[in-house]
Amino acid sequence: MLCAARGLMFPYSLFNALCSLAQTVQFIVAHKKASLTRLKSVTERVSVSIDIYNQGSATAYDVSLTDDSWSKDTFDIVSGNTSMSWERLDAGAFLSHSFELESKVQTQFYGAPAVIKFRIPTKAALQEAYSTPILPLDILADRPPEKKFEWVKVVGKVRGLDFCDLHCGFVCVLGCNPIKI
Repeated sequence: MLCAARGLMFPYSLFNALCSLAQTVQFIVAHKKASLTRLKSVTERVSVSIDIYNQGSATAYDVSLTDDSWSKDTFDIVSGNTSMSWERLDAGAFLSHSFELESKVQTQFYGAPAVIKFRIPTKAALQEAYSTPILPLDILADRPPEKKFEWVKVVGKVRGLDFCDLHCGFVCVLGCNPIKI
């Protein structure tokens, strides 16, 4: 039996197979994030989290995550692992994995995307996906201290904040001259 699809003649079984394949396409999305926390003047902690989303229409099996971009010369693992595996990831579901590293080396680090490998029922070959890359990390970089709450806006005028007294819902700044903005 033949089926006309968009002006082409296909055997009906081939057309059904193509439609079935299109409905079971796997689409894995992975987002990698990293943040820095200065512990001491000579140590910085890197917190890494990777979220893996199955945006496909079928379950992914034998899901494995590998993030080998963290050099052992620069980083020590504090908690967790840079690799992880799961038996399955259902369609529409997500997994999250995190680990922490420490570095005592001052450098600008460029991390590669994490690699996610998985199997789908319609293909024998192992499938591969990549996470988003992270922005460069300035490990132990010289950063000027942040001066939070240095300025306060009071009734249309900005005054430097030396001493602040909160009284009846008004902010009174003592010993400062107003600065026009």
